[in-house]
Amino acid sequence: MRFLPERENITAAVLGLGYVGSCVAAVLADRGVNVIGVDTDPVLVEELNAGHCRFSETGLPELVARHAGTDRLRVTTSYESVSEADVVIVAVGTPTGERGVMKESQLRGACEELGRHIRPGQLLVFKSTVPPGVTRTLALPLLQRGGLVCGEDFGVAFCPERLSEGTALRELRSFPIIVGGWCADSTQAAVAFWRRAVGVEVIPVASLEAAEMVKLADNWWIDHNIALANELARLCAALEVDVLDIISAANSIPKGNGNVNILLPSVGVGGSCLTKDPWMVWRAAQDRGIDLLTIPAAREVNDSMPGYTSDLIVEELAKLGRSPVGAKVAVLGLAFKNNTGDLRETPVRPVVEELRKAGAEVTLYDPLVDGDEAEKLFGLPQAPSLEEAVRGADCLAILAWHREFQDVDFAELRERVAPSCAVVDGRAYYPRETIDLLRETGFAYRGIGR
Repeated sequence: MRFLPERENITAAVLGLGYVGSCVAAVLADRGVNVIGVDTDPVLVEELNAGHCRFSETGLPELVARHAGTDRLRVTTSYESVSEADVVIVAVGTPTGERGVMKESQLRGACEELGRHIRPGQLLVFKSTVPPGVTRTLALPLLQRGGLVCGEDFGVAFCPERLSEGTALRELRSFPIIVGGWCADSTQAAVAFWRRAVGVEVIPVASLEAAEMVKLADNWWIDHNIALANELARLCAALEVDVLDIISAANSIPKGNGNVNILLPSVGVGGSCLTKDPWMVWRAAQDRGIDLLTIPAAREVNDSMPGYTSDLIVEELAKLGRSPVGAKVAVLGLAFKNNTGDLRETPVRPVVEELRKAGAEVTLYDPLVDGDEAEKLFGLPQAPSLEEAVRGADCLAILAWHREFQDVDFAELRERVAPSCAVVDGRAYYPRETIDLLRETGFAYRGIGR
């Protein structure tokens, strides 16, 4: 088979060992692929070679510790090592600027280096999220500068990453992988690689651009669906009905190949994908003379939720007879979603900013985030423990509900907080029994749309 050796033992290089690259490298190593990881950050490389993983992802630190320093997982800052690989997977960051303009420096740099070191017979697989057309128009010319020709000397395919933080390893081992190649040989080689290396369903699509668009369409749908849930929650609050009851009932009806599937409302949308990928779609449409209306609307809704949440906190304080000025609010959970330590674009930050502007004293606690990163982002040090964070609090704002919080004894916390204290639920989605228990314990309760 062109661009993929027939032998069982395959070596893959993974370029870019951020969150996605580290997950891909670890899973491939665990499946028996010899992996060469390449990253320009020498500190990250040193950590990984020592078996330390800085990313809070279920199962990932264990895989890194198991394989680091062995033939299964070698990590380096040198691009020269990519010539040893049969397959090169590009997973560098592709941040965007204002309204979806991609900052291409990382991808450009990786492709320039690759162009100097690739050899005939290799398959290059791009996983970095890009606007449709970028692999063909930006990556390929840079790769061919060394004289090798795509489709003749080496293959190129795009295989979008579609992982959710907190469940990424399970998804890598089970979700279908989308493959779109520059040519039929590239597509065939990429399909064969993923089937052999990971053992999951692989779905080929017609072109590089089709594969690039799949990831963007996924996140466009997710962001739009969350916006629907958030607006539904605001209406349910006004109607004094529980949005979770409404969503559960609405999702019971079959539609298309499944059921209606309204997602859950929350304090807001964050992370590196949902906040930028829809704008990337919008920009691609604008460049082609198409004005997409749903993306700006959904982004406006989701970006408004931190302000809505801070208003709920102030309202609950007022019900307890407290002005926000001088009130103590303990913010529990700083990450952008449950069960991760990722602070990128976290919607908790604007909530904290609004509360501090209103005059509240804010304490922070999240057992999963890096303390130095949190202090740099929020301008406040974390409390050393949950107990210290809530001491004397007038409100507990639960904005990321990690597994580490699930054994919290609210009866015990009740002894540590102010005589009158509210719980504002931004992401815990407490069942009714827990809400009843909170109220029996003496807390007031308010959730998003509840």
